[in-house]
Amino acid sequence: MQAIKLATKPTKQRKTLYGAPDHIRYKIFAAPLSPELRASHGAKSLCARSGDTVRIMRGDHKGFEGKITRIDRKKYRIYVEGLTREKVDGTTIFVPIHPSKVMITRLNLDDKWRKKIIERKKAARMKAEEVAEKPPKEVVEIKEEVVEEKPPEKKPKRRKKKVAIKPSAEKVKEKAEEVKKKRKPKAKKTRAKSKAVEKTKGGT
Repeated sequence: MQAIKLATKPTKQRKTLYGAPDHIRYKIFAAPLSPELRASHGAKSLCARSGDTVRIMRGDHKGFEGKITRIDRKKYRIYVEGLTREKVDGTTIFVPIHPSKVMITRLNLDDKWRKKIIERKKAARMKAEEVAEKPPKEVVEIKEEVVEEKPPEKKPKRRKKKVAIKPSAEKVKEKAEEVKKKRKPKAKKTRAKSKAVEKTKGGT
């Protein structure tokens, strides 16, 4: 059964419900079938019609069973035979009931079109059951290659660079003096030796 798309605001919901056309109003009159009818006809619910025998499932009159005498499509209510109440002035009136509050126990099959509706619903249900019972198509098994996950390689730890501490000025001077002491002093050439060397270079 096609559901009515209702708006979010309650005012708009009421407007769509009470301004609905007849073909949608007809669907709102759907009532669940009894387990016996459900098994024999193969349908879960049908629209309530005058002549159907119904049992009230909720409300003050729960458990009452009777035949539908009249249907009010304008107010979305049905009237069951024998279900009446007295007004203050003493007159008796039928108690209006919403179709969702009843369960159909016996169907009125005088209409040939209604029989076709039941047959169509039964065929659709049988088809759905056949599809559910059929085994699924052979699925080609795809072998998934198992990739061995290698543990992450540990990177070598970087050595921390030692920060060179700059020596103080006094220490630098002391080291410089020590280096000078260690060095051998160069032999100074005397004037006599240097003159003799010059003469030899001159050739005489």
